[in-house]
Amino acid sequence: MIHGDFSNFAAALPPMRAIAGLDLGTKTIGVAVSDGMRSVATPLETVKRHKFGRDAEALLAILAKRDIAGVVLGLPRNMNGTEGPRCQSTRAFARNFSALWDRPIGFWDERLSTVAAEKALLEADTTRKRRAEVIDHVAASYILQGALDRLRYIEAQGRGSGQA
Repeated sequence: MIHGDFSNFAAALPPMRAIAGLDLGTKTIGVAVSDGMRSVATPLETVKRHKFGRDAEALLAILAKRDIAGVVLGLPRNMNGTEGPRCQSTRAFARNFSALWDRPIGFWDERLSTVAAEKALLEADTTRKRRAEVIDHVAASYILQGALDRLRYIEAQGRGSGQA
């Protein structure tokens, strides 16, 4: 089930279960996962893209192995906030993937996540070769961490208003 509104995505997630973040590129898919408490995003791996069926199979195996409760897809909006062809491609991926996976799927604005990941890797004095190997799943962790921070905020708002 795809949730266009992040609050609806948050409400659909079962408590105390990890979620995953995906950075969908044209050649690779970066994968990051959270801990069960949903406090920290950790870069996991990069899946080389082929055809949708093969990509989905690889992702489903990762999600099943880690008992992932929901997925956040990075939505690559333009800098002015509009959606272009890459957003349409991400939304199409979500529609196709939701036919194979029955857990919540949400979107997170990924603007500048790759730039932030690249900067962090440069600051860590990572070699050019190593940066190329890990950039996508590090970017996925930036996407996921932003979503995790928002989930904590939504949960705190719910507690503050007397809702569970």
